[in-house]
Amino acid sequence: IMSADRNTFENVKAVILSAHKGATTKEKVSFYNTWADNYDQDVAVLDYRAPRLAADRISSCFSGVREEATVLDVACGTGLVAKQMKKHGFRHFVGVDGSEAMLEKARESGLYQELKQSMLGEDSLSEVWGSFDVVLIVGALSVGQVSINVIRELCNVTKSGGCVCMTTRSNHDNLEYKAALEHELKQMEEEGLWTCLEVTEVQDWERAVTEQEDGYISGAVYIYKKLLTLPGSRQNTV
Repeated sequence: IMSADRNTFENVKAVILSAHKGATTKEKVSFYNTWADNYDQDVAVLDYRAPRLAADRISSCFSGVREEATVLDVACGTGLVAKQMKKHGFRHFVGVDGSEAMLEKARESGLYQELKQSMLGEDSLSEVWGSFDVVLIVGALSVGQVSINVIRELCNVTKSGGCVCMTTRSNHDNLEYKAALEHELKQMEEEGLWTCLEVTEVQDWERAVTEQEDGYISGAVYIYKKLLTLPGSRQNTV
């Protein structure tokens, strides 16, 4: 499904709502493959601020040399997050997404050194465990999208001392998912895997698309720092 030539909010709203209807992985990938050509324009109409907000927050928390930092952009889509991260001085990006059409758009951006087609929650990233200074997942952690099970994988691929940035929506439809996400984040902190640097609640996250909501919905940005992994210690895996 693609938005009409006239990028009206009503057209975009219909597209956004249909994104959550696909029940199977194959259906979801097919949807995003079809949406790739119009994605950037559509989310601009939605006033989708998550990529900029996430990049701003990770920039304020990251203490390393950003020009040398390796960044894993999970569910990278067309490359909106890398575009914002580049403004903050980050240069080295690896992108992962389930949609080949989205990856092609990311490839056209010229921002990524490497791009990989991978289904989150189904394909392991074990070959790159402990490889990245910064790991981001922006926009994909919500009901009907990516399973909370992927959070431990994000931690695994981060270097000791590296940062993980995650976002989710705080609107009514996503509150149960958000609560489960925060429970997992806290559980991993209690296990000594990472420590919370900050949680930023944002009121004007993006324009509301459901019939029950008007104006803007809220969202949240979470920044965690992976703790030092001692030799011989056991890391939890997916």
